[in-house]
Amino acid sequence: MTITNNVKSVFTSCALAAALSVSAVHSAQADETFILAQAMTTDHIFHASSEKFMAELAAQNSSYSADYHPGGDLGDWTSQFEQSMQGVIPMTMTYGASEFDGRLDLTWLGYVVDSWDKAREVYGPNGPMLDVYNKILADNDLVSLGIIPAGFGSITIRKGVGKVPTNFPEDAKGIKMRVVPTPLAVERFKNWGFSAVPMPFSELYTGLQLGTVDGRAFGPAVEIWQMRDVLESYILTRDYFEHAFWLVNKDWWEDLPAAEREKIQAAANETLQWAWQEAEAIDNSYLEKVRDHGIKIVELNDQELEKAKQALYASEWPYMEKIVGSEIMGMMRKIAGIN
Repeated sequence: MTITNNVKSVFTSCALAAALSVSAVHSAQADETFILAQAMTTDHIFHASSEKFMAELAAQNSSYSADYHPGGDLGDWTSQFEQSMQGVIPMTMTYGASEFDGRLDLTWLGYVVDSWDKAREVYGPNGPMLDVYNKILADNDLVSLGIIPAGFGSITIRKGVGKVPTNFPEDAKGIKMRVVPTPLAVERFKNWGFSAVPMPFSELYTGLQLGTVDGRAFGPAVEIWQMRDVLESYILTRDYFEHAFWLVNKDWWEDLPAAEREKIQAAANETLQWAWQEAEAIDNSYLEKVRDHGIKIVELNDQELEKAKQALYASEWPYMEKIVGSEIMGMMRKIAGIN
């Protein structure tokens, strides 16, 4: 899989979504609806957050309502990111697609926080990262209304591989590990000794089924649960905190009547408060479901975890500094407690 192929699929889904959206644009002019889309299944916190938001928006007595599209019927998450840039999808919950701006790899940076309390402080309501991200997103005609938590991501191995890598790079040799299609993801897993295979989420389950890859990285517990039938072990590297953007197209957002923009933001704020209160319990519940299903849950010991962290701090973090600059990375080091 190459980035070129991924972009081709993005353009294909964009064309499809654009065709779907023509009638929606005319409808929005008539009854003040707007498209809210997200690419994940109904198990995911994106879905619960979307439903909560729609209820909160109604409670605000807004004259706007969402035409909700879950499950990726308007494209995968990278496609929806691009369509929001273009204004085809006014609102989406999605991840930072760094093929459009390399600085967005900051969302995947390894070992920034190591607890839910720290994650709330950094990424949650009133945390410092929203302003940092919005300065980047503004250059892409986007605004993030807030940051949605998903949980700590780790690695998993498919059935039949029979390996449980915990000591990097020694244990990783020869393992084909699917990573999100971003340069930083490839950098991380090459540093850890894996054969990094960039692959879009939409192709991942089939890739695991067919043995195209031996495992997947960047997996919070809910996504491991969704793919449980093809997995045998879940190694809790907890190498990053998975969080997503609640995006709106900047032009669409700024063209809204001020009173309606305030109501939409208020509904989003209420939803984000709820999401950050519920996300840890949701994450833990899916981890227990994974365990109860019979997937082997493996913790890194203290020595293995420290070795994994130091490998990323020594290579991945300087790599990221070249992209986002010393000011942002200085703040990230302070957050992570790195001298």
